[in-house]
Amino acid sequence: MTKCPTCKAPATLRINLKLFCSIDCAVSWSKLQADKSKAKKQKEFNAETRQRKQELKTRQEWLKDAQTVFNKFIRLRDEGLPCVSCGRFHEGQWHAGHYLSVGSHPDLRFEPSNVFRQCMPCNSHLSGNQVNYRIELIKRIGLEKVEWLEGKHEPLKLTIEEIKELIAEYKQKIKQISA
Repeated sequence: MTKCPTCKAPATLRINLKLFCSIDCAVSWSKLQADKSKAKKQKEFNAETRQRKQELKTRQEWLKDAQTVFNKFIRLRDEGLPCVSCGRFHEGQWHAGHYLSVGSHPDLRFEPSNVFRQCMPCNSHLSGNQVNYRIELIKRIGLEKVEWLEGKHEPLKLTIEEIKELIAEYKQKIKQISA
């Protein structure tokens, strides 16, 4: 015996090549199918919209996305370490603090040895707490590398494709750390 697709009771009523136990079940099934169709169309529309938005992004928007992923990697990489500037284990928000700021040294924006986990008070309220940051940085990466950071660098002129590759690279690193 065929069962009603809505309530699984024995089906005897044929409507549009489908068997149901009652008109109410047929109406319920029809509404469910319409909702599924609407949800599928909405999902396709959302995917299409997301794709169009990606295509319209400016280089600056891609850089912002890359910075977000890079900062997340830094916070995960340094998880369990104290603040690079004050040395305390802060209970609040953690930042990925640049030793040499992005504004003054955009060429070091994505240089991992220039960025370490930093507590929000040091990064935001003390402008990076630079003196203490440098002292700890020398301990972590050595004087030679710190002097290299403080030296001259070629300008960083990434294309959108290079930025996308950078995002993919750091997403992969995040996945490896999180696994």
